Amino acid sequence: MVGTFLRHGSNIWLALAVAALVVCFAAGVFPFYLLWALIGALAFYGSEYGFHRFAFHAGPSRFAFVRKLQHRLHYDHHAEPDRLDLLFLPVWFLVPNLAVTALIFALAFGSAVVASAMLGVTFAILHYEWVHYVAHVPYRPRTPIGRWIKQYHLRHHFISEKFWFGVSNPALDLLGGTFRQARDVARSATTRKLFGSPPIVIASARRRASSGSKAFRS
Repeated sequence: MVGTFLRHGSNIWLALAVAALVVCFAAGVFPFYLLWALIGALAFYGSEYGFHRFAFHAGPSRFAFVRKLQHRLHYDHHAEPDRLDLLFLPVWFLVPNLAVTALIFALAFGSAVVASAMLGVTFAILHYEWVHYVAHVPYRPRTPIGRWIKQYHLRHHFISEKFWFGVSNPALDLLGGTFRQARDVARSATTRKLFGSPPIVIASARRRASSGSKAFRS
Protein backbone atom coordinates (compact mmCIF):
# COMPACT_ATOMS: atom_id res chain seq x y z
CA MET A 1 0.00 0.00 0.00
CA VAL A 2 2.81 2.43 0.88
CA GLY A 3 4.69 1.42 -2.26
CA THR A 4 1.66 2.19 -4.43
CA PHE A 5 1.30 5.55 -2.69
CA LEU A 6 4.92 6.50 -3.36
CA ARG A 7 4.72 5.52 -7.04
CA HIS A 8 2.01 8.06 -7.81
CA GLY A 9 1.88 11.83 -8.14
CA SER A 10 4.62 13.79 -6.40
CA ASN A 11 4.69 11.59 -3.32
CA ILE A 12 8.15 10.07 -3.70
CA TRP A 13 9.64 13.53 -4.27
CA LEU A 14 7.84 14.92 -1.22
CA ALA A 15 9.15 12.04 0.90
CA LEU A 16 12.69 12.57 -0.39
CA ALA A 17 12.43 16.31 0.29
CA VAL A 18 11.36 15.66 3.88
CA ALA A 19 14.22 13.17 4.33
CA ALA A 20 16.75 15.58 2.80
CA LEU A 21 15.65 18.43 5.05
CA VAL A 22 15.87 16.21 8.15
CA VAL A 23 19.42 15.20 7.17
CA CYS A 24 20.35 18.86 6.62
CA PHE A 25 18.99 19.82 10.04
CA ALA A 26 20.84 16.93 11.69
CA ALA A 27 24.07 17.93 9.94
CA GLY A 28 23.69 21.56 10.96
CA VAL A 29 23.34 22.83 7.39
CA PHE A 30 20.18 24.72 8.33
CA PRO A 31 18.96 25.86 11.74
CA PHE A 32 15.76 24.12 12.82
CA TYR A 33 12.88 26.04 14.38
CA LEU A 34 9.97 23.90 15.54
CA LEU A 35 7.65 26.90 15.64
CA TRP A 36 8.28 27.67 11.96
CA ALA A 37 7.75 24.03 11.01
CA LEU A 38 4.35 24.20 12.72
CA ILE A 39 3.58 27.51 11.00
CA GLY A 40 4.50 25.95 7.65
CA ALA A 41 2.18 23.01 8.27
CA LEU A 42 -0.67 25.30 9.29
CA ALA A 43 -0.09 27.42 6.19
CA PHE A 44 -0.58 24.36 4.01
CA TYR A 45 -3.71 23.19 5.83
CA GLY A 46 -5.22 26.62 5.27
CA SER A 47 -4.31 26.58 1.58
CA GLU A 48 -5.65 23.01 1.26
CA TYR A 49 -9.17 24.23 1.98
CA GLY A 50 -8.76 27.44 -0.02
CA PHE A 51 -7.44 25.72 -3.15
CA HIS A 52 -10.04 22.96 -2.97
CA ARG A 53 -13.05 25.20 -2.48
CA PHE A 54 -12.18 28.29 -4.49
CA ALA A 55 -9.66 27.16 -7.13
CA PHE A 56 -10.33 23.49 -7.86
CA HIS A 57 -14.09 24.04 -7.73
CA ALA A 58 -14.00 27.27 -9.73
CA GLY A 59 -16.21 27.38 -12.81
CA PRO A 60 -14.76 26.32 -16.17
CA SER A 61 -12.43 28.85 -17.75
CA ARG A 62 -13.20 30.23 -21.20
CA PHE A 63 -9.66 29.26 -22.21
CA ALA A 64 -9.26 25.68 -23.45
CA PHE A 65 -5.76 25.28 -21.98
CA VAL A 66 -6.91 26.37 -18.52
CA ARG A 67 -9.95 24.08 -18.73
CA LYS A 68 -7.60 21.17 -19.45
CA LEU A 69 -5.65 22.02 -16.29
CA GLN A 70 -8.88 22.23 -14.31
CA HIS A 71 -9.86 18.78 -15.49
CA ARG A 72 -6.49 17.26 -14.60
CA LEU A 73 -6.28 18.95 -11.22
CA HIS A 74 -9.80 18.19 -10.03
CA TYR A 75 -12.77 17.90 -12.38
CA ASP A 76 -11.76 14.48 -13.69
CA HIS A 77 -10.99 13.26 -10.17
CA HIS A 78 -14.68 13.79 -9.40
CA ALA A 79 -15.66 12.01 -12.62
CA GLU A 80 -13.47 8.98 -11.81
CA PRO A 81 -12.61 9.11 -8.10
CA ASP A 82 -11.04 5.63 -8.11
CA ARG A 83 -8.29 6.55 -10.62
CA LEU A 84 -4.98 6.89 -8.84
CA ASP A 85 -3.43 8.77 -11.76
CA LEU A 86 -5.96 11.56 -11.13
CA LEU A 87 -5.84 11.48 -7.34
CA PHE A 88 -2.58 13.21 -6.41
CA LEU A 89 -1.08 16.65 -7.02
CA PRO A 90 1.16 16.50 -10.12
CA VAL A 91 4.80 17.63 -10.01
CA TRP A 92 4.18 20.44 -12.51
CA PHE A 93 1.61 21.96 -10.13
CA LEU A 94 3.36 21.28 -6.84
CA VAL A 95 6.92 22.49 -7.60
CA PRO A 96 5.98 26.06 -8.63
CA ASN A 97 3.67 26.35 -5.62
CA LEU A 98 6.41 25.19 -3.26
CA ALA A 99 8.86 27.64 -4.83
CA VAL A 100 6.42 30.54 -4.39
CA THR A 101 5.72 29.46 -0.80
CA ALA A 102 9.45 29.38 0.03
CA LEU A 103 9.90 32.82 -1.55
CA ILE A 104 7.03 34.26 0.49
CA PHE A 105 8.50 32.92 3.74
CA ALA A 106 11.94 34.29 2.80
CA LEU A 107 10.65 37.76 1.92
CA ALA A 108 8.25 38.02 4.85
CA PHE A 109 10.25 36.40 7.66
CA GLY A 110 13.86 36.03 6.50
CA SER A 111 15.81 33.24 4.86
CA ALA A 112 16.75 31.58 8.15
CA VAL A 113 13.22 30.23 8.71
CA VAL A 114 12.62 28.94 5.18
CA ALA A 115 13.97 25.39 5.61
CA SER A 116 11.98 24.80 8.81
CA ALA A 117 8.80 26.24 7.33
CA MET A 118 9.17 24.15 4.16
CA LEU A 119 9.67 21.01 6.24
CA GLY A 120 6.29 21.71 7.82
CA VAL A 121 4.72 22.43 4.45
CA THR A 122 6.03 19.30 2.72
CA PHE A 123 5.21 17.04 5.67
CA ALA A 124 1.66 18.44 5.76
CA ILE A 125 1.27 17.85 2.00
CA LEU A 126 2.38 14.24 2.47
CA HIS A 127 -0.18 13.87 5.28
CA TYR A 128 -2.89 15.36 3.04
CA GLU A 129 -1.99 13.07 0.13
CA TRP A 130 -1.99 10.00 2.39
CA VAL A 131 -5.39 10.83 3.90
CA HIS A 132 -6.78 11.46 0.42
CA TYR A 133 -5.29 8.17 -0.83
CA VAL A 134 -6.77 6.17 2.04
CA ALA A 135 -10.18 7.74 1.39
CA HIS A 136 -10.23 6.45 -2.19
CA VAL A 137 -8.80 2.94 -1.93
CA PRO A 138 -10.52 -0.16 -0.48
CA TYR A 139 -8.76 0.04 2.88
CA ARG A 140 -10.47 0.29 6.27
CA PRO A 141 -8.46 2.53 8.63
CA ARG A 142 -7.62 0.93 11.96
CA THR A 143 -8.66 3.82 14.19
CA PRO A 144 -12.10 5.40 14.68
CA ILE A 145 -10.78 8.84 13.73
CA GLY A 146 -9.23 7.41 10.57
CA ARG A 147 -12.52 5.78 9.60
CA TRP A 148 -14.41 8.99 10.31
CA ILE A 149 -12.04 11.11 8.20
CA LYS A 150 -12.38 8.63 5.33
CA GLN A 151 -16.16 8.74 5.27
CA TYR A 152 -16.06 12.51 5.81
CA HIS A 153 -14.21 13.04 2.53
CA LEU A 154 -16.34 10.54 0.66
CA ARG A 155 -19.42 12.62 1.49
CA HIS A 156 -17.90 15.28 -0.78
CA HIS A 157 -17.76 12.77 -3.64
CA PHE A 158 -20.94 10.78 -3.12
CA ILE A 159 -23.43 13.13 -1.43
CA SER A 160 -22.61 16.72 -2.47
CA GLU A 161 -19.59 18.48 -3.93
CA LYS A 162 -20.79 21.73 -2.35
CA PHE A 163 -19.76 20.74 1.20
CA TRP A 164 -16.95 18.99 3.09
CA PHE A 165 -13.94 20.55 1.34
CA GLY A 166 -11.52 19.67 4.12
CA VAL A 167 -9.68 16.50 3.12
CA SER A 168 -7.19 16.10 5.96
CA ASN A 169 -9.44 17.65 8.63
CA PRO A 170 -12.83 19.41 8.94
CA ALA A 171 -11.66 22.50 10.85
CA LEU A 172 -11.97 25.01 8.01
CA ASP A 173 -15.29 23.55 6.89
CA LEU A 174 -16.58 24.61 10.29
CA LEU A 175 -15.12 28.10 9.88
CA GLY A 176 -16.11 28.41 6.22
CA GLY A 177 -19.71 27.27 6.63
CA THR A 178 -19.28 24.15 4.50
CA PHE A 179 -19.74 21.59 7.26
CA ARG A 180 -23.05 19.75 7.38
CA GLN A 181 -24.39 16.56 8.88
CA ALA A 182 -24.80 14.05 6.04
CA ARG A 183 -28.47 13.52 6.86
CA ASP A 184 -29.17 17.24 6.32
CA VAL A 185 -27.83 17.43 2.75
CA ALA A 186 -29.73 16.41 -0.37
CA ARG A 187 -27.81 14.15 -2.72
CA SER A 188 -26.36 16.15 -5.60
CA ALA A 189 -26.69 15.03 -9.20
CA THR A 190 -23.38 16.65 -10.18
CA THR A 191 -20.81 15.13 -7.82
CA ARG A 192 -19.36 13.18 -10.75
CA LYS A 193 -19.74 15.93 -13.34
CA LEU A 194 -18.66 19.31 -11.96
CA PHE A 195 -20.45 22.19 -13.68
CA GLY A 196 -21.89 19.70 -16.17
CA SER A 197 -18.45 19.45 -17.74
CA PRO A 198 -17.68 16.05 -19.32
CA PRO A 199 -14.36 14.49 -18.31
CA ILE A 200 -11.30 14.86 -20.52
CA VAL A 201 -9.65 11.50 -21.12
CA ILE A 202 -6.06 11.66 -19.89
CA ALA A 203 -3.75 9.84 -22.32
CA SER A 204 -1.92 7.83 -19.70
CA ALA A 205 -2.15 4.30 -18.39
CA ARG A 206 -5.03 3.96 -15.95
CA ARG A 207 -4.09 2.74 -12.53
CA ARG A 208 -7.33 1.68 -10.94
CA ALA A 209 -8.28 0.70 -7.43
CA SER A 210 -11.68 -0.49 -6.35
CA SER A 211 -14.12 2.37 -6.00
CA GLY A 212 -13.92 4.33 -2.77
CA SER A 213 -17.70 4.33 -2.75
CA LYS A 214 -17.67 0.77 -1.40
CA ALA A 215 -16.24 2.11 1.84
CA PHE A 216 -18.70 5.00 2.02
CA ARG A 217 -21.15 5.20 4.84
CA SER A 218 -23.59 8.10 4.79
